[in-house]
Amino acid sequence: MANITEVIPKAVGVPLLGSLRVMRWIVIFSGFLMSFTFFAVVIIRYGFGGDLFAYEEWLLAVCFWGFFAGAVLASERGHHINADILGIVIKNPRLRWWRRLIVLTIEFLVTAAILYWGYLMLAEEIGKYPIWKTTPALKIPYFAWRLSIFLGFFFMTIFAAAYLYAHIRGYDVEFGDDFETEETNKGADK
Repeated sequence: MANITEVIPKAVGVPLLGSLRVMRWIVIFSGFLMSFTFFAVVIIRYGFGGDLFAYEEWLLAVCFWGFFAGAVLASERGHHINADILGIVIKNPRLRWWRRLIVLTIEFLVTAAILYWGYLMLAEEIGKYPIWKTTPALKIPYFAWRLSIFLGFFFMTIFAAAYLYAHIRGYDVEFGDDFETEETNKGADK
């Protein structure tokens, strides 16, 4: 079975691979930074009786970027949250093919709708430029984490579209724990 970035056109697949490398580093960096920050907060607060000023504000942006980068990585592998139990119940290859088509179409439409709402959120934020919403102490603009939400859903929508494309074309790709056989992917031809 192929990875999804191998079956889509190279003009899309190659940049996606580069962005996935960046996402992995964002997840690693944010995980280490969160761990180190919470460790430092405990030491400073309970060891020295001090306070790490407004760490919640800058750590919030790091958490958002790490969370949505992780969501993109999960989406790329098909390991995102999925409550579809019909894949277990349905045994007929043709029905499995149609079920998966419906599930992938719904997934694409939902992520595309959320991507659009993310765009509206960013457009509103940019439209208020001189008077951006900011955090109280450090004045970090909300745009810092709203951009991560938009980019996260942008990449999740791309992967949803890529899996839908691969399924319609009959490509055998890895998708989470739901490894379907080649005959299932071609079940609509029967």
